[in-house]
Amino acid sequence: MPTTVGIIGSTGSIGRQTLEAVQADPDRYRVVAIAAGGSNLDALVAQIHEVRPRYAAVGDPARAAELAAAVPAGTEVVDGPHALATLAAAADVCVNGVVGFAGLPVTLGCLEAGKRLALANKESLIAAGPVVQRARRTAGAELVPVDSEHAAIHMCLRGAADNRQRVAALHLTASGGPFRGRSRDELASVSITDALAHPTWAMGPKITIDSSTLMNKGLEVIEANELFGLPAGEAGFGIGFDQIEVVVHPQSIVHSMVTFSDGATMAQLSHPDMRLPIGYALAYPDRFPLPYGRIDWARLSRLDFEAPDMDAFPCLALAYQAGRVGGTAPAWISGANEVAVEAFLAGRIAWNSIPDVIRGVMDLHDGGTGETLHEVLHADGEARRHAAAAVDRLTGRGR
Repeated sequence: MPTTVGIIGSTGSIGRQTLEAVQADPDRYRVVAIAAGGSNLDALVAQIHEVRPRYAAVGDPARAAELAAAVPAGTEVVDGPHALATLAAAADVCVNGVVGFAGLPVTLGCLEAGKRLALANKESLIAAGPVVQRARRTAGAELVPVDSEHAAIHMCLRGAADNRQRVAALHLTASGGPFRGRSRDELASVSITDALAHPTWAMGPKITIDSSTLMNKGLEVIEANELFGLPAGEAGFGIGFDQIEVVVHPQSIVHSMVTFSDGATMAQLSHPDMRLPIGYALAYPDRFPLPYGRIDWARLSRLDFEAPDMDAFPCLALAYQAGRVGGTAPAWISGANEVAVEAFLAGRIAWNSIPDVIRGVMDLHDGGTGETLHEVLHADGEARRHAAAAVDRLTGRGR
């Protein structure tokens, strides 16, 4: 029997590459559920005609009827406010490639159904850590990260299964983005085009901007703590924020590392190709049969590492602070960042105003615990409200 796969966020970068990986091994995998947000309905319809899933959905309920009129016979369109969460539970493995906080219902829908979640949506885990941790304890549920850095740590820990209690540090690598090496003054006038020109990865606009500010890496620090630093986690051990280090590695060959108590370090290396961690999550605990990102060791000339510049890229320090505060602080920083990035991409604020918006919002954090879904949703809404007001003040609309 083939493994059934659901792809939520199918028209985005992760979704498209998941389809490539599945179609590369059609005897082993079958896409039975597919969904996207609705901004690119034509692409979603084309995917549905290509793979003929059992179920399909669109994140914008207003476009469900339009989708239903366009799908082939044999594909059922699921509609309503919980459509994406419903599809998340319809397959053996659900790939959550939704962008931003909107991916939370997909994460919870999959885990609460006791299925395997291939998580590429870091914001849902970051913003709703306690809620997601409870869902992870559902019988049969498992979470395999698709972010290349966390997939690398997952692989390293799996390779050292008998020594997890001897882990001393996690090292998340960062390419440094398009502005590596620039000072704060040199970053004062960068353009949207500049910020979207990532040197090694082809990603969607939101995550690309996050990479340019190093907020993506900051959010990944919080994600690493949620995935690997808590006793409830599948690979839980006594790691906290002081043991999670970010190191800039411009070649993006070493995807992350784990150091043990005796000083030994394990790393996962490959050329940048998201189909490798996607395939890893699809096949887990097996290995995907096709080599993505395989290195020709005779041609690999150098690997460079350096510390991140916290002065030029303050978003990284802000994320560490939010993670250490805990409670709803990660939800606040995630929501505020989404609003600030949207404002930058819309040309409303400057690139170096993104951390200013976030810092101002975090100064207003109300100290919530984030133990319930209601509290997480409220925290996200409050952060977005404060961030929108901060953007309005920067543009003169809030005066």
